[in-house]
This record gives sequence, structure tokens and C-alpha cells, in this order.
Amino acid sequence: MSFVIAPAAPVAVPVAGSQDSFPVRRVYCVGRNYAEHIKEMGNDVRDPPFFFAKPADAVVVGGAGIPYPPKTEDFQHEVELVVAIGKDGADIAVENALDHVYGYACGLDMTRRDLQAIAKKAGRPWEMAKGFDASAPIGTIEPASAIGHPQTGKITLSVNGVERQCGDLGDQIWSVAETIAYLSQFVVLKAGDIIMTGTPAGVSAVIKGDVLEGEIAGIGKVRTVIG
Repeated sequence: MSFVIAPAAPVAVPVAGSQDSFPVRRVYCVGRNYAEHIKEMGNDVRDPPFFFAKPADAVVVGGAGIPYPPKTEDFQHEVELVVAIGKDGADIAVENALDHVYGYACGLDMTRRDLQAIAKKAGRPWEMAKGFDASAPIGTIEPASAIGHPQTGKITLSVNGVERQCGDLGDQIWSVAETIAYLSQFVVLKAGDIIMTGTPAGVSAVIKGDVLEGEIAGIGKVRTVIG
């Protein structure tokens, strides 16, 4: 097959202990999944999960820096557990959901918070607040075959060495299995999809030159610098 323009290069995330990489197909994000973050954003803790998406090429790997994006004066960090899907499925049962997981990583859902607030107020989509260029730094994927399926573990984010976010995976309102099962009712999940599972409390703004370091105990780290 030939193309009228050159096709985009594939997007891939490094896999720990391997020369191979995980190819990214789609990026799904859980809107709210930690009670304290929901409270700090002024929302109802018991709302069911909802999802938004980022383009695959928003993913940044290898600790590369990211630019401070245009059209915002409130650029914020959200550290998250990233779930890499390794097997297709639709209408997946909760008890079978973890069979579809290839591995886990630590990632950042970077957000133009002022644009998100405007979109919320107007009832408009979040794409320009969430799905912009370089908005999804992700660390190395740890295969579930090596680390299992962590249900608990400290998740933190520091800026310039000062901790801003701190929570535990056990604080998630919807578990990884429940999130996969619920999302698979709406779309067919495919190998290569990744799910960013929400952030704990403590989100705040960053500026040019800030060094962001996220970590999830037993899973890994993510690092980037705001350029």
C-alpha cells in the first residue's frame, strides 16, 4: 500500500526488562476516581465513572521534556496509574478484566485547567483542555507477569523536589478491574489501548522550568521538565 503523505510514526512506550516497546493505540482517561480529588474539584463522590480521551501522539516517553502549552495560564499536573491493555475485549466481566492487562506504568495527565473550567461551564468537550500536544508523559511499563496486579501502593507527585500529590491506589473509587469492565461496555478495548485511571488530590499549577517527578510504589516513575 502507498500513501499520499508519509504515515505518522508509531507511538510506543518502553517495557521494563525488554528491548521491545508497547505500541499505543488509544488513550482513555477516567475523569474522577479518587474521593479527595473529587472533593477538591467540587463534585459528587458517588457519581459513576466517565471517560475522555487523548490522542496517542500526546504520549511522551523517556523522561523527555514537554513544552508549556499555548492558550493557558493555569497548566496543572495530575499523576496517575496507567493500565496497558494487552488483549481485546468487549462487555468484559469484572472477574475477568485483569486478564486483559499487559502491564502498568506511572503517568501524568497534564491539563489546561482554565480551558477545562470554561468547557465545563459551557457544557463543551474537554479536548483542548486535556488532549493537546505532549499532554501525557508516561514512564516505563512494568509487565503484570512480573509485578502482578497491584491493588494498593503509594502514588506521589513532586515538583522541584517538593511533594504536591500523595495518595494510595487503594483509594481509587473504581478499581482497575471495575474500570476496564465499565469502559468495555461502551467501546471494544483493543490490545495497545491504555487507560489513565484518575488522580489523587493535590493538583496544582506548574511553570516553565519546573521538574515533575511522579512515582507509584512497586510500579515505577515518570519524570519530565516543563520547557
